Amino acid sequence: MQISGLSIPENLKQHYLATGFSELYPPQAECVEKGMFAGKNLLVAIPTASGKTLIAEMAMHCHIARKGKCLYIVPLKALASEKFDEFNNKGVRVGIATGDFDRRDDMLGRNDIIVATSEKVDSLLRNNARWISDITLLVIDEVHLIDSLNRGPVVEMVIAKMRYRNPSMQVIGLSATIGNPQVLAGWLDAELVTSTWHPVDLRQGVFCNDRIHFRDGERRIKAVSKNYDDLNLCLDTIEEGGQCLVFVSSRRNAEAFAKRAAGAIKSEEPELKTYASQLEKTAETEMGKTLALCISRGAAFHHAGLSRPERAIVEEGFRKGLIKCISSTPTLAAGLNLPARRVIVRDYLRFTAGEGMQPIPASEYHQMAGRAGRPRLDPYGEAVLIARDEGQVEELFEWYIEAPPDEVHSKIAEPNALYTHVLSLIASGFAGTRGELAAFMDRSFYVHEHRHGRLMQRAVDTALKFLAESEMVLEVGDHLGSTEFGTMVSRLYIDPRSAAMIVTTLREKTEYSDIGLLHLICSTPDMPKLYVRNTDQGALDRMIEAHEEGLWLTLPHDEDAQEGYYRALKTAMLLNDWADELPDAKICERYSVGPGDIYGMVESVNWLLHASGELSRMFAMRFHPRIREYEICMKNGIRRELLPLVKLRGIGRVRARRLFNNRITTPDAVIDAGIETVTKLIGRGIAEQVFAQLENGKRGKQTSAPTVSEDNMAGQSTLSRFR
Repeated sequence: MQISGLSIPENLKQHYLATGFSELYPPQAECVEKGMFAGKNLLVAIPTASGKTLIAEMAMHCHIARKGKCLYIVPLKALASEKFDEFNNKGVRVGIATGDFDRRDDMLGRNDIIVATSEKVDSLLRNNARWISDITLLVIDEVHLIDSLNRGPVVEMVIAKMRYRNPSMQVIGLSATIGNPQVLAGWLDAELVTSTWHPVDLRQGVFCNDRIHFRDGERRIKAVSKNYDDLNLCLDTIEEGGQCLVFVSSRRNAEAFAKRAAGAIKSEEPELKTYASQLEKTAETEMGKTLALCISRGAAFHHAGLSRPERAIVEEGFRKGLIKCISSTPTLAAGLNLPARRVIVRDYLRFTAGEGMQPIPASEYHQMAGRAGRPRLDPYGEAVLIARDEGQVEELFEWYIEAPPDEVHSKIAEPNALYTHVLSLIASGFAGTRGELAAFMDRSFYVHEHRHGRLMQRAVDTALKFLAESEMVLEVGDHLGSTEFGTMVSRLYIDPRSAAMIVTTLREKTEYSDIGLLHLICSTPDMPKLYVRNTDQGALDRMIEAHEEGLWLTLPHDEDAQEGYYRALKTAMLLNDWADELPDAKICERYSVGPGDIYGMVESVNWLLHASGELSRMFAMRFHPRIREYEICMKNGIRRELLPLVKLRGIGRVRARRLFNNRITTPDAVIDAGIETVTKLIGRGIAEQVFAQLENGKRGKQTSAPTVSEDNMAGQSTLSRFR
């Protein structure tokens, strides 16, 4: 099917033709034939890199041409940024929403396409964003994640709420290949498009004894290294002019492989030296320095411990073809679009807490394998598993290459999932009686799969009982309504169990404590927690002893509960060090984490601190000013003594500390010191900006009660870029 003959806007048609794309892939053509442009709902379940995004883009531009508005939902923030860039500069207005969860973001409604995470869309629905009712096309990317224990319930409820709110809206679900697509398509009232077609010839095999074994033959690989099969496979690809992705089980393994690959590749590309120099300037950790060294020689590693600037450089260098090899944990396969000629799945066993080393699911393998082959760049793509011995070759074919796709099933009836969603349905006006609540839940994927839904009803009853006892929901006769407390919790987008823990403790305590609040927040279900090793016990015991008066929660007697207590305490210790201005490198070394991990935890705790501040306004006003101050401290990674200085735009933790250590402790002191003195400490450009603020009649405002500019309320954009 030719692009020139499609009924899509002319500017989009010309854009495709100008980039050399003149004919639709077979699955894309099937979407058109099954009524995509006529408003039919679609479930498109096809392999990775088979052109799913273009299907959505064509449909969105057709809606916009008819004065419609489109919402594109993604599972990850990084994916939202990638799609925003992909959809931009094509004649339509594109907006992105991944941030604060208690805002309506009405300005987003000015855009034609809004790209957002499922959690953000859920929060927009709870906060009654007006433009939601204008959506005429809903696209759910990676809709197979409805099967995920963590994200699945949110995805399912967002789809159900959006279809309830906008019944005439077209829905397009984009999915990896799954085992039961007819069931999911039936729930969406959608036409089903499935295919095994791939834009590049995809070969899948198992490596053993210097050969890749395919079902239709073998391929010998030159043994450059005597000990490392993964390196030999990688160098073979590079010698042919291709690039390689190597998937391993842990961050440590990813870094170790990248170092070996860098030593073998030894690239002399000048642009790589520029990338490495950029990284070296901001690298505060050994990991950052190692990454710079690897990149300078043409290899890299990629995992969640990297900071955002580090990830951006790795991804850009690989897309440009300069970085020849990336070793990664499976997070890369689930997120960004970085195809390569050969994908090596070295580790197919992964550590699972409480279960030890377990095989990865077949669906995860297929997601990795789908990255093999760059359309229009590679003559073929190869996905290769590495066997330990000849006896395992056939097993790996059966377990992964020839395994049927995994089925997807609803996770909404899991007891812990329903607390927040039942509250949001009541608080947002979707359900006002038990009957209406049951009727809404009948719209769920779970009830579509399980017609009787008895497990669902028990889970709803359990959630309602908890919400009533916590005074978030009132039931009077047949009527269900949320209290002011319940409405606030729903709009803040935190788990009702977290809110109940925070409020109960705030009301009990008479003395405020930063570490007490921090440990409390880290103990809530919403907060990701560090694992505790045996070697941590001494530091944890010393922490308890040193802060016996300040800690609000006591060590439980039950051994199982103690593990959760210690994990929350270790997480609180890391965050306390961050707010105490401990350098990144020291935190990473002390807790065996990367800058990206610190950033993720700071981001999570910031939201819970904000929520705690709002809850304290309602239940413990005496603590509200202190919590508000501590929120600012945590956002900026500063002690309280720097609060007056970070009120100035452009002054973050490093510059504020430099000024403070030179006895310039307030905005008044900045003025008294004079611009020449301040310039020596923070640089001419920033000094001029600061004095312009103060001279423009803002002096009185800047020296008032502890507030902070919007610029600094955003906190650090990354942990290696300080103002």
